[in-house]
Amino acid sequence: MVDQRRDEESGLQGEGVLLADAGEEYGKVKGRTQREIIWRRFRRHRLALAGGAILILLYIAAIATPWVAPYGYAQIDITALNQPPSLHHLMGTDQLGRDELTRVMYGGRISLALGLAVGVFSTVIGATVGIISGHYGKSVDVATMGFVDFMLTLPFLPLLLVAGKIFQFSPVTIIVALVLLLWPRMARLVRGQVLAVREQEYVLAARAIGVSNIKIMLRHILPNVVGVMVVEATLIVALAILVESAISYLGLGIQPPTPSWGNLLQDARTTMTQQWWLAVFPGLMIVITALCVNFLGDGLRDALDPKAVE
Repeated sequence: MVDQRRDEESGLQGEGVLLADAGEEYGKVKGRTQREIIWRRFRRHRLALAGGAILILLYIAAIATPWVAPYGYAQIDITALNQPPSLHHLMGTDQLGRDELTRVMYGGRISLALGLAVGVFSTVIGATVGIISGHYGKSVDVATMGFVDFMLTLPFLPLLLVAGKIFQFSPVTIIVALVLLLWPRMARLVRGQVLAVREQEYVLAARAIGVSNIKIMLRHILPNVVGVMVVEATLIVALAILVESAISYLGLGIQPPTPSWGNLLQDARTTMTQQWWLAVFPGLMIVITALCVNFLGDGLRDALDPKAVE
């Protein structure tokens, strides 16, 4: 009997230790802040981490270009015409002896800044319209979504080219034109998410106790659609960079002597079979940037998903 009692006591003690350990572990998980949970999810996405790190380096390099670039972007050296990559010119030189690395770095300032500006402004305008339309519904939703649908039916590239011809192509003109053409995508997507969120019990309860519409939209609806907004914003950034590169390649975007990745490709169009480096390096930067932005968007989508299981 004594031995049996001792076994029962030791078993209860062991079970108590396991329960204590489980409770401690549960407390750790439960005690995490929302930021810690998001960061933990994001760290699992290795490609997103790599893409985010590369993008940060690209933007730092773009900001620091005037101080770290080895040459001036318009500096001509007649003794170094059409030089292939070497220790003196890591990305070679063009037909005027201008250093290609310097021109790619200065081109990145324009392309990266343009993509970021379009992404930010399109997200702010589109998300605001989408949240208001989805939350209020009825006549507000019909009016705003009717206008959004009209904007989405407009031909994208022809309007962009016409706007550039009328107002002269410049970084500001291209940013404004792209924002006006891309914000409806964000508005339509956010509005669809809001229609689902506004019927949730916590939103209905907040409305029932008299919480103002502004507080409901900011505290209850916005946090639940921010993941979709961030993902769409990253796609808009990548799309803006690609569109700018495409129209500049056609000679209709950013005009020389201001360099961008697109017009660097346009300059190399006739000589790319002989001077391959003039086309490869700007094109490689466009591809790397677009991939990194998309990887980052995938990682943020998973990290910000409120339905994801921890």
